[in-house]
Amino acid sequence: MDTSSRPEVEADRLRRGFGRLAVLGVILVVAGLVGLVYTGVATLTSMLLFGWLLLIGGAVGLLHAIEARGTGFFWLGVIVAALNIAAGVVVIRKPDEAAAALTMFAALLFLTGGLFRLVGSMVVRGSQFGWTLLLGAFDLLLGILVLIDWPSSSQYVIGCFFSLALLFDGLGLLATGFGGRRIVGLVSGRVAGEADAGDEPGERAAKPVQPE
Repeated sequence: MDTSSRPEVEADRLRRGFGRLAVLGVILVVAGLVGLVYTGVATLTSMLLFGWLLLIGGAVGLLHAIEARGTGFFWLGVIVAALNIAAGVVVIRKPDEAAAALTMFAALLFLTGGLFRLVGSMVVRGSQFGWTLLLGAFDLLLGILVLIDWPSSSQYVIGCFFSLALLFDGLGLLATGFGGRRIVGLVSGRVAGEADAGDEPGERAAKPVQPE
């Protein structure tokens, strides 16, 4: 069996894998850009996706709870699964109201996180004082802006966050895909060069000595 082609086969397999990551990254980047343009559609899509994930997760949790019947986990699993299923049904049937509730929750998180960062930076005054103070002020301002325009802000806040997450995830996959293909190409080229250099002495030794 010829083992010299194994590195080439593995390199081709790695290139194809990194190429798929790059293609997926392009799709996510495009989806993120489209979502930033149509934030209302992105908000509705993300809420429906969230509702279906809750519903499917609740169904899977209920199956696990049934499999664990007779143990102390059974009733806890049933209650958690029922809550997930109920929340999923509510989100799917009323995505606008669910988006408004999540937007309010996100705004309160920004407010509390900003206040904690501001107070913590003023009390501790560590090496990251300026950076922590800036992040706290930004979180506080973002929470105030979302609350001022609530509930109208619920039509674009969730979709904007969802689209930004898709965009940055896509950029990360693109960087990984192209960087991985480049590294595989460099490594495979170096391995091939070393193999060619290693074959030259053997080829010279295999040549017969011509008698004088």
